[in-house]
Amino acid sequence: MTLQRDHDRELDDSRDTDREKYAYGFDLEVMHPFMIRSFQPFLRNGSTLELGGSKGDFTARLLGVASDVTSVDASGAALEEARSRLGDRVRLVHGTFESVVLPQRYDNVVMTHALEHLDDPVLVLRRINEEWLAASGRFFLVVPNADAPSRQIAVHMGLIDHNAAVTPAEAAHGHRRTYSLDTLERDAAAAGLRVIHRSGIFFKALANFQWDRLLRTDIISEGYLEGCYALGQRYPELCASLLLVCEPGARQ
Repeated sequence: MTLQRDHDRELDDSRDTDREKYAYGFDLEVMHPFMIRSFQPFLRNGSTLELGGSKGDFTARLLGVASDVTSVDASGAALEEARSRLGDRVRLVHGTFESVVLPQRYDNVVMTHALEHLDDPVLVLRRINEEWLAASGRFFLVVPNADAPSRQIAVHMGLIDHNAAVTPAEAAHGHRRTYSLDTLERDAAAAGLRVIHRSGIFFKALANFQWDRLLRTDIISEGYLEGCYALGQRYPELCASLLLVCEPGARQ
């Protein structure tokens, strides 16, 4: 039986160090815009459901490409911050993915860096497939990549035991697993989803805290960032994050 989780505490970054934080400038300033760019060719017109909007950082970017957004999160504290930031531009729903009841199906469903937090990811993916995704809808699933070069380097440095290890800091923030492309597709298939596109987002050989330091200098140019994004399209298994675009598959 799963123990009761404190989603507000999992979000709390007040005890984090510079090297082990919940969210980095790299995530917000680099990864989020490239995620949106990766989604755009596949987005449907119509309603969008965001699962795991947290404090609204990615939601704000999503509103730039979608006009009808509903965002669900299990942390009431995070939703209060999102509400103060986004106002009535988005419908905010407080609830867990396992139990929340939503009033409709959606043309787009987006889940970024949330699946790895779930106790039963296939159960939630099945809900997306069977309850929330419109018949012609698209599901955009993004997770951190176990095989990112930055993690592989950490293994060889002796900082983590293996590529898919969950570090103590990640566990404190609610991580349950670290996906690679094969295990991500396994869970999507188990939920009945049909993968129509698979890719990576941003080639990444440095840890997030190293990126944050570099981004405060003139060492990293826009051209370099664009090069890492382009290289990631060629080598998805070496990216910071993995992306699956799915359509509804077999439904019970």
